[in-house]
Amino acid sequence: MAEITSISQFLSTAKTQFQVYDLGRRVQHIDAMAFAQIEALQAPYPYPIQGHAKMALVFWDASEQYFVWFISLPLDERGLLSPAPRSQFIQMILDALGQDLTRTLSEEEQQKMANHPFSFKPTQEKLAVFNALVRRHLGRAASSQYEFAAQYLSGQLPPEQWPNVGFQGLADICVRLDTLDHEKMVGRALQEAPTEVQIALCQCLEHVMVPNSVTRVLLDGLANHKDARQIFFLRALGSRSEASVEAITLLANKQLLTEEILVCIAGRNWLALRDDACRKTFLEALAVWPQDFFNQMFADIVAIPALRTALLMAIRDPNRSEALSRAIGGLFKATKS
Repeated sequence: MAEITSISQFLSTAKTQFQVYDLGRRVQHIDAMAFAQIEALQAPYPYPIQGHAKMALVFWDASEQYFVWFISLPLDERGLLSPAPRSQFIQMILDALGQDLTRTLSEEEQQKMANHPFSFKPTQEKLAVFNALVRRHLGRAASSQYEFAAQYLSGQLPPEQWPNVGFQGLADICVRLDTLDHEKMVGRALQEAPTEVQIALCQCLEHVMVPNSVTRVLLDGLANHKDARQIFFLRALGSRSEASVEAITLLANKQLLTEEILVCIAGRNWLALRDDACRKTFLEALAVWPQDFFNQMFADIVAIPALRTALLMAIRDPNRSEALSRAIGGLFKATKS
C-alpha cells in the first residue's frame, strides 16, 4: 500500500466520502479543490486563528452513516499546514482504527479518539450552526427544534414563549434564509422579538451569507441600539464586507471602537479590512490601546492570507499617525526580542 501523506488520501483510501468545514473564525464550508491545495501546501489555510486551522471533517461510507472529527492543526509562519503534525494525526488514526474508519469503537477507543492532542471542542453556538449547515448540505431534514422556532418567528406563538425556542432551531432557520419566508421572519424578529432572541439570531447569522433585507435591518439596529445588541449586530454582518465597512465607520465616528469591538472586527468582520480606509481606521483605533493588545491583534489578522500583503504595506505607510508609528515600533521591538 502506498504511503498515506494527506487527510484527503486517507479518507479516500478508507472508501469514504467527506466534506470539510472551517470552525475557527466563522463556520463555513471549504470546497474540495481548495482543501486539496491546502493539503498539497500550495495555498495557505484561508481562515487561521491563533496559528491553527480548526476544521471539522464530515465523512460517510456506503451505509450513509455520518461521522465527524473536530481537528486543530498548527500552521507554519507562512500559514501553510505543518506537515509533521498532520502526519502524526494520520498515523494516530491509523493506529487506532486501521483503515475501517466507520467501525464500532470500544469505550476505550472512543475515549482515546475524543482526547487526542489535535482535537478541539467548538462552542455550542458553532456546533448548532455546523449541524444545521451539514444537514442542509447533505440533504437531510432540519432538527426537531426547527418547526417550533419557525412557528415562534412567524408570530404563531406569543412573544413570552421565547425561552422555549431552541438555539438549534434558530440555526436551522438561518442556514435556510433563502427558503419559504425565513428571510422575512428573521428580519422582523431582529426588530420586534425579545433581546435574547435577537442576540441568538445574530449568533447564527454571523456564519451565513446574510441577504440584503436582513443586512439593512442589522445596520439600522447597530445604529440605534446602545446595549449588548450592538456588538452582536456587528458580528452578524461578517459575511457582508461593504456593510461591515459601513458599520465600522459608524462606530468609529461615534468613538465606539472599544477593545471588544476591535476583537469582534478581527474575528468576524475581517473582510472589511480589505478596504483601505477601513483598514487604516482599524489600525489607528488599535494603536491607542496597550502595546500587548496591539501586538496580539496585529499578529492575529496579519496571518489571514487575504489581509497579509495590505497589512504589511500599511505598517510602512508614511502618512500614519504618531500613535500608530509608536505602536508599530513596539511591535517590531517585541518581534526582535
